[in-house]
Amino acid sequence: MIAPDDLICLKAIALLGGAFRCCVGLFAESCTGTVHQPADCSRRLISLENAHLITRTMGGDGQYVTVTAAGGEEHLRVEYAAYRRIFETHDRHYFLKGELISGLGEGRYYVGIEGYVSQFSEKLGITPYPGTFNIKLSPASIETRRKLDAMEWTEIEGFTDHDRTFGGAKALECSINGYPCAILKPGRTHYPEDIIELISEVRLRDVLGTDDGGAQVTIEVTR
Repeated sequence: MIAPDDLICLKAIALLGGAFRCCVGLFAESCTGTVHQPADCSRRLISLENAHLITRTMGGDGQYVTVTAAGGEEHLRVEYAAYRRIFETHDRHYFLKGELISGLGEGRYYVGIEGYVSQFSEKLGITPYPGTFNIKLSPASIETRRKLDAMEWTEIEGFTDHDRTFGGAKALECSINGYPCAILKPGRTHYPEDIIELISEVRLRDVLGTDDGGAQVTIEVTR
C-alpha cells in the first residue's frame, strides 16, 4: 500500500510528464503540502524509488525521473479508477470483440479449487464449468479493455488451506450472447493486454458452437 504523501508526489511526477529533467528544488514546489525543503523532496524520491514506483538517473544539472509502468502507473490507474467510480455514476456499456484461442491455463487453476469456486458462486452467482474461455482481443478492443479497469471488480480473496496459501484474483461480470460470464484477472499473473480469460457456468464452446481457430466472439460488459 502506497503512503498518501508518496501518492501525491507520484501524481506530481506524472503531471509533469512522467519522464523529465528536474532539480530537486523545482520538484519540491510540485508537491505542495507534502514536502517543503529540498531534503524532504530527496527523501520522498528515494522512498518512491525503493518501492519501484519511479526510476531516477542522476546528472550534473539535476535528475531524470520516470514513473515505472508496472509499479507507479499501476498505482495511479487504481487511484484514477476509484475517482471515476465516485464521479461517474451513470451506467457504462462496453463491447469487446476478439477471437477464441487456446487457454493459458491460469483460469483453469482457479475453477478447480473449492476455495475459489465457492467465492465465484457466492459473489458472482456463477458455479463455473471446469475450464475457461480465452479471447485474444482485436486491436480496437484493447483500449476498451483498459477502460474496464475503472469499473468496480469483484475481489476474490486469497486463502490458506492445509498450510498452502492461495493468492487472490479479481472478476468482472459480463455476458456472451446472453450467457452470464466473468472476466478473471489472477492477482499474480500479468497477461498480455490483448488476452482475457473468462469463466461461465456452461462450456461456452459448446453452447456457442465455437472452437479454437479464430472463432469471433463479442463480450458485453454493463455496470
